[in-house]
Amino acid sequence: MYLDGSSAPTAADRPVDVLALLGDRSTLARQSRFHIEQACSAAELSDYRRLRREAFVHEQGLFTGHDLDDRDTDPRTLVLVAKDQDATVVGGVRLGPVGDGPDIGWWQGGRLVVARRARGPHGIGAALVRAACARAEAEGVLRFDATVQAQGEVLFKRLGWRSVREIEAAGALHMLMRWPIGRIAAQAAAAKSALGPLLAALRAPAALGGAGFVGDDGAPLPGTDVIAACDAIVPSMVERDPGWAGWCSVLVNINDLAAMGASPIGLLDAVGAKDTAHAARVLDGLGRAAQAYGVPVLGGHTQLGVPAALSVTALGRTDHPVPGGGGRPGHAVRLTADLGGGWRTGYQGRQWDSSTHRRTDELRAMTGAVAAARPAAAKDVSMAGIAGTLGMLAEASGCRAVLDVAAVPRPRAVPMGDWLTCFPGFAMLTADEPGAPPLPAGPATGAVCGELTQGQGVGLRWPDGEITEAVAATVTGMGTA
Repeated sequence: MYLDGSSAPTAADRPVDVLALLGDRSTLARQSRFHIEQACSAAELSDYRRLRREAFVHEQGLFTGHDLDDRDTDPRTLVLVAKDQDATVVGGVRLGPVGDGPDIGWWQGGRLVVARRARGPHGIGAALVRAACARAEAEGVLRFDATVQAQGEVLFKRLGWRSVREIEAAGALHMLMRWPIGRIAAQAAAAKSALGPLLAALRAPAALGGAGFVGDDGAPLPGTDVIAACDAIVPSMVERDPGWAGWCSVLVNINDLAAMGASPIGLLDAVGAKDTAHAARVLDGLGRAAQAYGVPVLGGHTQLGVPAALSVTALGRTDHPVPGGGGRPGHAVRLTADLGGGWRTGYQGRQWDSSTHRRTDELRAMTGAVAAARPAAAKDVSMAGIAGTLGMLAEASGCRAVLDVAAVPRPRAVPMGDWLTCFPGFAMLTADEPGAPPLPAGPATGAVCGELTQGQGVGLRWPDGEITEAVAATVTGMGTA
């Protein structure tokens, strides 16, 4: 199998290079001396383990008899091997989850080996390390460590790894090293980092939500109990999946009101479409969602013969709006999310559909949970993902957030990297005093999974107590609420 899990072609399947068969020198010079794939057969694994035994037992004397351990029998462990032009295994590396519990996105690589005859200028070891990093990230890993012999630290640092600390392993000095994975930071930056500088041009604080609500999910209308929220759907999504776009235009707006503890009273829509058929599909999805949530569509605007576009404004009411920036150092962070459903077709790893199968009473229980519990702060999870949205709550509160990865409620078998960066349907982040009651959110699952502290950004805390940086600084640049 290749690094992405697809089947590797057999020799008969591979295209024949006629010039190479004829012995053309320039063609032969360009041919790769090796390729890397996932080891799938018992023979490939046996060859890889033989190389390990030769290197770590006989050459280096790090082990006696063999170097096998529990990771070799863990079915989650992957082995990548390098093969030469004769399909002989000349190197390998293994990687997989740390510990025997659930895979929480913390993996470790190790047992990197290259056959003695294949060492040198070919770069097989470096290529195996790069392949392991790529595979780990493709599997949704958020922390990838390796225990490296002291003489290998230079190679790993040259490949972009960071030294963590010296440790002893197999009776010899090693360096614990970590591959920097910037997935969460990149997602948050792409979704939200332009907001602060861009919206500063509006100047008036009221245009950003008003004092205490700057950057919030909705805007309180001064002198009233009305909350207004507005969201636009990405045009490419409206174009290729109009029904789902229509549904989501209601979903995200109701969630925005729910985060502020407001009960929805109506929706206004603005639709652009190339023709009536496309507009009808958008409005069908919008109408079905409005009916499911029990919220009337009060009116709107429709334009035909234009590029796809969709935005919805939602109005709600509350006497006590919950701010997104009401958190304080020492507050406990809770995630309450609907783990039912699955990935929306065509959006694997990016959009979780938990709402289309829910009854109206279930949807209302979830969207009324913040109003019932009235925590100090609340944000519904946006396209910045769980970790990025937590960074927004922390920024608005003038705090730093630490997220306990192992405590995050998550659907079974969903990679942690995907879950912390996707749009999860219904997911609410709240901050409140430790011991505050959970949100009464019906079918949704909630758990305390972190806290607010002094500082800024978002850290991920792992079961060994290590904290890695997910977001180093503020997310939006809009500052405290």
